[in-house]
Amino acid sequence: MKIKIILGSTRPNRFSEKVGKWIYEMIKKRGIDIEILDLRDYPLPFFNEPISPAEIKNGSYPNKVARKWASKIREADAFIIVSPEYNHGIPAVLKNALDYIYHEWNKKPVGFVSYGSLGGVRAVEQLRQICIGLEMIPIPKSLHILNHWQLLDEKGNLKKGAFAPLRKKAVAFLEQFVSLAKALKSAKNRLRQRK
Repeated sequence: MKIKIILGSTRPNRFSEKVGKWIYEMIKKRGIDIEILDLRDYPLPFFNEPISPAEIKNGSYPNKVARKWASKIREADAFIIVSPEYNHGIPAVLKNALDYIYHEWNKKPVGFVSYGSLGGVRAVEQLRQICIGLEMIPIPKSLHILNHWQLLDEKGNLKKGAFAPLRKKAVAFLEQFVSLAKALKSAKNRLRQRK
């Protein structure tokens, strides 16, 4: 099984990088193939293609970066999106990356890790709607980190043991996520064998 963690922010000093690495290490300990996808590595222009991504087959997107992005997303069996909340919503760079491709997202589970003053709950509400529109399968649990700036020291580094109080919730989130991802992958494999 291949899982991709998508960092939903490209800002300098972003917190998504810190929490993404923490989740990465927790999944890696389970012996699962895991990779962090940084949207900085996929500088997609603002979406303005003449054809809907839903109408494009075989990843033949007009934009070169979109084709590279689609190829990486196609590899995955499941995703964890790490997102801040900006003005009661998700970052534009994340929405753009989700919108640029379509079929590569379909029928794959997705979990959400969010942060902000209210733990990013409104961002996750939006992400659930967007991902359902992309025919993804959001898991019921999500991981919310309230007031994430309190986990940082004056230099912007994580304080020692910063994530320790969140560990129990993170484990429950990952148990549900990995369980669903494995079940869906197994079901897809059985369908392929019948064909």
